[in-house]
Amino acid sequence: MIIGISARDIRFPTSRDSHGSDAMNPDPDYSCAYASIEMSGGDPTGHGLTFTIGRGNDLCVAAIKGLGVHLVGRKLDEFEEDLGLASRLLLNDSQYRWLGPEKGVVHLAAAALINAVWDALAKRAGKPLWRYVSDLSPAKFLSAIDFRHIRDYLPEEAALERLESQYAGRADRIERLMKDGYPAYTTSAGWIGYSDVEIVRKLKVAHAEGWRHFKIKVGGNLQQDVERCALFRNTLGNDVRLSVDANQVWDVADAVTASRAMAPYDIYWIEEPTSPDDILGHKAIAEQVAPLKLATGEHAHNRVMFKQFLQAEAIGFCQIDACRLAGVNEVLAVMMMADKAGIPVCPHAGGVGLCEYVQHLSMIDYVCISGTMDDRVIEHAAHLHEHFLNPIEIRNGRYIAPTKPGYSIDMWPQSLADHEFPGGPVWAEDVHQ
Repeated sequence: MIIGISARDIRFPTSRDSHGSDAMNPDPDYSCAYASIEMSGGDPTGHGLTFTIGRGNDLCVAAIKGLGVHLVGRKLDEFEEDLGLASRLLLNDSQYRWLGPEKGVVHLAAAALINAVWDALAKRAGKPLWRYVSDLSPAKFLSAIDFRHIRDYLPEEAALERLESQYAGRADRIERLMKDGYPAYTTSAGWIGYSDVEIVRKLKVAHAEGWRHFKIKVGGNLQQDVERCALFRNTLGNDVRLSVDANQVWDVADAVTASRAMAPYDIYWIEEPTSPDDILGHKAIAEQVAPLKLATGEHAHNRVMFKQFLQAEAIGFCQIDACRLAGVNEVLAVMMMADKAGIPVCPHAGGVGLCEYVQHLSMIDYVCISGTMDDRVIEHAAHLHEHFLNPIEIRNGRYIAPTKPGYSIDMWPQSLADHEFPGGPVWAEDVHQ
C-alpha cells in the first residue's frame, strides 16, 4: 500500500559552464522535482521525476505533493490490475485540472507521480520498464491509454489491431535490441554557449567515441547559424548526420529563411523552428522548406496537440518528452498515433534523467508498436548521469538496453542531499539564487 508521497527540489548548476544553453534558454540549471511513493508490505519504493531548468522547480514540487494525496492508501495491485488508474486519479481532479487543463506545472507533476507508479510496478516484477511493458498482452497494453479526445484519429479497434499484428515478432526484436542496442544522436557538442574552439574539440572527441549523428543549437543570428553548420561540416565532413535546433525563437517567415540558408549543409531535421504551440505555423514552414523535415514535440503539452500535429502533417519527426506528457500512459498514446501517421518517434532527452527515461520509451516503441528502428534515434546529452544508480550505457553511438528493474530513475542519496535547493552544499554559498 502507498503510505506516503515525498517530493524534493533538486537542481544542478549547469549554467555555470553553459551546458544545456540554447537560443531561447541561455542559462539553464538542469533541475528536477523528484517524487517518491513510499510503500508498506514489502513493495518497492517508486521514484519519478519531472524536468525543469531551475526557477519554478519548486512549483512542481508543490504540485506533486498536492496531487499525490490521490495515490495514498492505494495498493500497487490496483495499479497493476488497471494500468490507467493512476492517470485517471491524477488527471481528473477537476480543481487541479482547471489550472491546465492537461498542461503546465500540474501536468509535469502528474508525470512524475505516474512514472513513479510504473517504476514500482516494473521493480516488483523484476524487469526494466521497457521489458515490463513489452511483456504485456496487446489488450493489457491498450488498457493503459486514454482514448478520450483522440479516438477520432486513432480508434481503440485500430490500435489493438496494430498491436496484435506486431505481437508475434516481439521476441525477435527483443533479441536484436539486447544485441545491438538502439541508435542515438548527441547534442552535447553543440550548445549555443560554447565557443567554436570548444565545439570543434567536442565534435572530434564524440566522433572518436562512435557518434555519427549530431545536433547543434542555432537561432542566435542567421550568419552565425550558417557558420556553425559550415564549422560542423568542415570538422567532420559529409558522412555524418547533422540536425539543428532553434528552440522556438523564429517567426514563421524567419524559420523558412533560416532553414533554406542551412539546407545546403545537408540538415537531417530542423527542430522547434517556431512556437511549440503553433501547429499551423509548423505546417506552413514544413510546406515551404520540404524536403527538409521538421522535428517538434518536447514542449507539446498533451496527446491532443500531438494528434493535431500529425493530422496537419506539420512534422516529420515526433519528439516525445517523458515528463512534458503525463507519464508512460500518455507517451504510449502518442507513440501509437505517430505510428499510424508513419512518423518516426525520436525522443527529446536533453536534461537530468531524461536519457534514463526515454531509452525505455523508444524500446517499447520498437518492440511493441513500430517494429523498426529505421529513421529513429534517441537524443543523448552527456551530463549528470553519474547521479543515477542505473545510468544509461552508450556504445558506439547506441543506447544499450537497460537490464536493471525499474524505470532507471533512482538517484544516489548523496546526490540528492548535495543538490537539494536551496540548502544543499552545492547551493548553500551560491550568490545567484
